[in-house]
Amino acid sequence: MQTTDTTPNTDASRAAARRQQILIAAAQCFRDHGFHAASIAKISIAAGMSPGHIYHYFENKEAIIAAIVAQDLESLLTLTAQLRAACNMRAALIERAAEGVADQLDPVSAALKLEIVAEAARNPRVAQIVREADAACRRELAITIRAIRRVAGHEDSPEAIDAMVEVLACLFEGLLLRTIRHPDLDRQRVAKRIQLAINDLIDQPGD
Repeated sequence: MQTTDTTPNTDASRAAARRQQILIAAAQCFRDHGFHAASIAKISIAAGMSPGHIYHYFENKEAIIAAIVAQDLESLLTLTAQLRAACNMRAALIERAAEGVADQLDPVSAALKLEIVAEAARNPRVAQIVREADAACRRELAITIRAIRRVAGHEDSPEAIDAMVEVLACLFEGLLLRTIRHPDLDRQRVAKRIQLAINDLIDQPGD
């Protein structure tokens, strides 16, 4: 006879699935209609559930954006942890950079990220969400880059590491625009050149 011990886990799994269902539908609506035109009513239709169900999981559209941004941040934190656990952090970073380029050049993902950034320029609440996530990303990347540089014998100031992190951010965030403006660009060649640029960046002198 089945016990009720698994009920909380089942409920949590069901809730997580519903939340993900909403996030996928909202992302599609944000891409197709923009943040303001993507109403909760449209999101509910895309998700196949009532607006009441949407509000049960998310207070408003800003909360949905916060969850989407949090997922991206979690992926980045997982990546940096894996890099620091690698036997050769530098080689792991350069190898995984190719995956990062592919992700950033995905037009579907790029459209959503650019929509969120555009809304951040208009909406202080979204700006706070985006900036807090960016600060967390920069902190983790700084720790990773510093660790790689120390293995190579470099002792850098926080300012030098921060500048290197900003260069990395510019490299990858710029790809979002390029995949919209130049959808036919040679992804493999771009990935290779960015890998070379990262390799050069790691070897640059500090302050």
